[in-house]
Amino acid sequence: MHVGIIEFNKIIYLSLNCNNLARKKNIRNKLNNIIFTTNGRSAYLFDVWLLIFILLSCFAVILESVPSIAAKYGTLLFLIEWFFTLAFTIEYFLRIYSAKKRLKYIFSSWGLIDFLAIMPTYLSTLYPPLAVLIDIRILRLIRVFRVFKLKKYVTGGNMMMIALAKSRPKILSFLLFVVLVSVVLGSLMYVIEGQKNGFDTLPDSIYWAIVTLTTVGYGDVTPVTILGKIIASFIMILGYGIIAVPTGIVSAEITKEGASKSED
Repeated sequence: MHVGIIEFNKIIYLSLNCNNLARKKNIRNKLNNIIFTTNGRSAYLFDVWLLIFILLSCFAVILESVPSIAAKYGTLLFLIEWFFTLAFTIEYFLRIYSAKKRLKYIFSSWGLIDFLAIMPTYLSTLYPPLAVLIDIRILRLIRVFRVFKLKKYVTGGNMMMIALAKSRPKILSFLLFVVLVSVVLGSLMYVIEGQKNGFDTLPDSIYWAIVTLTTVGYGDVTPVTILGKIIASFIMILGYGIIAVPTGIVSAEITKEGASKSED
């Protein structure tokens, strides 16, 4: 009789545990559907409100950087920022809880962005200037493509990322060539112009070559000698060609990727 009661209690205990596990699993599935998908009205509204919160929080940070506004509404903006940070913190932990593969989410690009979106506020309590990094959370607005079903833009973005990845060896080789050219031309200008004309050190001359080659041209240092001006002109013309090369490399890869997609 006593053994029968014990067995009965075990059955009751196991059944209650099974019910609790099933209930928890059901809650996790519902949260996963709302947070990670756009299936259903609740999921759609969650994403829309999340995007609104992100925009408002970034706007609050921008306003806080204006001295006159910060002096008048600093306390209010501070409270608003902490409200959004706490909301995003709760959302982040809900994402971890409801994710099917938690570690995969935590270390994914989305997981890292979500984490970085909340950390600056907490870190700013130790070092206030870090508060400006809160605007990192603007990156979370990329979710707008998923929320509003802008699939064609997502596809285009993916195609560009694939093209950039395939172009990496060519672009790195090209950048190495640009660095070498900048060092050689900067060294040449250092010899030709010298300290008397503003080219005080070799690093300064290389810096000038990079600025001129990229067609930025601050004008803080300019060549004086005829030979220096001829070389500067050559660098400027070369700069226009250099700008076009990476664009051509990536464009060619995008065209190839688009052609392969069409064939598929």
